Amino acid sequence: MKRIASILALVFLFIAGQSFAQRNNQSNYKHSLGVKFYPQGVTYKNFIRDQKAIEAIGYFWKGTRICLLYELHHTINGVNGLQWYVGPGAHVALYDRAYFGGANVLGIDGVLGLDYRIPGTPLNLSLDWQPSFDFGKGSDFNGDWGGLSIRYIFK
Repeated sequence: MKRIASILALVFLFIAGQSFAQRNNQSNYKHSLGVKFYPQGVTYKNFIRDQKAIEAIGYFWKGTRICLLYELHHTINGVNGLQWYVGPGAHVALYDRAYFGGANVLGIDGVLGLDYRIPGTPLNLSLDWQPSFDFGKGSDFNGDWGGLSIRYIFK
């Protein structure tokens, strides 16, 4: 039952993003690279179209976890540079022996967050929630991924 609920939640996040898409993205940047806190990692975001971005995250906590997210960004009217985003993704994780007994797993992810480009600076902040589901040894829904990212913007 828990597995079905988590998969339905991820599908809902994706459909919601498609349904409420606005066509006037104000990201004003193409590439950004930085760090993510909780858990600690490295993040790279690339806008492939006005509203669509690919984000790659390398986590280094209890092993290594590489995550790829497809994000649909939507403008928040009234605040220059602020957007919300939603989307699906996937990950591969190579956990330490102390965590899942050293399991190697594949999984699916969802993401829901806020993205803010600080006006007049080459900096971007984002805060997100990234629920996920691991398949393999220790299969389980995990709702505590996500966090704060600070990135340097490359035009």
